Amino acid sequence: MPHPVPAGLSRRHLAAWMASAAAAGAMPALWPRLAGAAEPQLVPKLRIVIPANEGGGWDQTGRALGAAMVASGAVGEIGYENIGGKGGTIGLAKYVEKYDADPDTILMSGMVMVGAVALQKPPVTIAQVAPVARLTSDYEVVAVKADSPIRTPKDLIAQLRADASKTVIAGGSAGGVDHMYAGMLARVAGNTAGLVYQAHPGGAQVVEALEAGKAAAGISGYSEFSDHLANGKLRAIGVSSKRPFLGIPSVREQGVDADLANWRGVLTGKKVPAERRAVLLEAVRRATAADLWQKTIKRNNWDSYWMAGKDFESFLDLDTAMAGPLIYLLKLKA
Repeated sequence: MPHPVPAGLSRRHLAAWMASAAAAGAMPALWPRLAGAAEPQLVPKLRIVIPANEGGGWDQTGRALGAAMVASGAVGEIGYENIGGKGGTIGLAKYVEKYDADPDTILMSGMVMVGAVALQKPPVTIAQVAPVARLTSDYEVVAVKADSPIRTPKDLIAQLRADASKTVIAGGSAGGVDHMYAGMLARVAGNTAGLVYQAHPGGAQVVEALEAGKAAAGISGYSEFSDHLANGKLRAIGVSSKRPFLGIPSVREQGVDADLANWRGVLTGKKVPAERRAVLLEAVRRATAADLWQKTIKRNNWDSYWMAGKDFESFLDLDTAMAGPLIYLLKLKA
């Protein structure tokens, strides 16, 4: 059924009406009915909590979303708060403590946080926040130093099989998607118990470990390796997608059965009312439709993967339920 715009609605009451329309699922068809009027600002000031240090993929996504929110006119002013450490679990705990009922603060999240919660078993979990929307998918790139004797994923598997203790794999936080993918490679090698995983707070540190010879291979997102692949200091041997990605052959198509996709999204506080969550969802939706966001997606080679409402809620429940068994199966250690 259409959700008609009430006649004579003031600007102040329009935001409240929009929230009820969004909750009823009417927002996608609603905007064209506004007779060409400029879309109203939804949130005067918003804080984005990024549970990672500055500069990494999570930080890039959060700041790109904030910039697109302002560019789209959905939000007037954006503030950022970086709270890094332990795969996002420190940021998650502080978010729940400080902003659980704050209608003007959202939290960036993703598979890294889900895995870190499953591995570390902290007192604050994903169940204590509320889903807003999934934004992107990203793939894992396996890279080595340019002069490494490891040329293919099969070479890496052979080295893990022969001497895992000397085949250190560097990546992001313990329990995160990089760690999971390292575990999948070790499982193919038949040596999950022998995996030596070197956890780092961000992609920059993974690059440093590779260039210093402290790791045989590194795992991170493409955007965090791209400059070093371009200047020839690192060499990509495969990507975790099912098909080639940006000219890099997939690990699977090179004979190693291991593929995995990362994701990033937005959460809010459990105590934030449903009407306000609908407004936040619409602000995120408008941002992802903005030209600035689309250009950022293309520049960083992220895959756009919009998911909201019950679909995202069900996805998050399933991802959370699967993380524990996967970590157990891969014998990952904190």
